[in-house]
Amino acid sequence: MKQAANADDPVGVMFSADEASRGLGIELLRHDLGTAVLRMTVTPAMVNGHKIAHGGYLFLLADTAFACACNSHGPTTVAAGADIDFVAPACEGDVLVATAQERTRFGRSGIYDVTVTRGGEVVAEFRGRSRVLRARTSKESQ
Repeated sequence: MKQAANADDPVGVMFSADEASRGLGIELLRHDLGTAVLRMTVTPAMVNGHKIAHGGYLFLLADTAFACACNSHGPTTVAAGADIDFVAPACEGDVLVATAQERTRFGRSGIYDVTVTRGGEVVAEFRGRSRVLRARTSKESQ
C-alpha cells in the first residue's frame, strides 16, 4: 500500500483538504486502489454521557476510511448511503483503526466494507455505498 505522505494522488489531495477528519486527529496510515487504513484516538470530547465513544465519531472514522477507499480510483466519488453496526463500546484513550475494503464496483456505483477495531477487537462494522459524480458541464457550473 502507498504511504499517506504522497499528496500527488486523489486520496492524499482529498484527505489533506478534509479539515473535519484531520481536526479530530484522524490519520491516514496507508491506502491503495480500493483500500484505506486510518487511525483515531478517542478523546475526552468524543465520549457521551455513558462515558463511551459517541457513535457519531465511530461513524465519522469509518466514513472517512470509506471515502479514502472509494476515491482512490480518481473520479470524485461520494456516499450514496451507509450503515453501521456497533459491536463493542470504545472508551476515552482507545486507539481505533478503520480498515476499508472495496467489495465491488459497477457502473458509477460501488460497495465498501469498513471494520473499526481496537487492538484485535472489532468495535464496529460499516458498509458504504458510493457513487461517482458526473463531470459538470460548463453550463451547469455557471
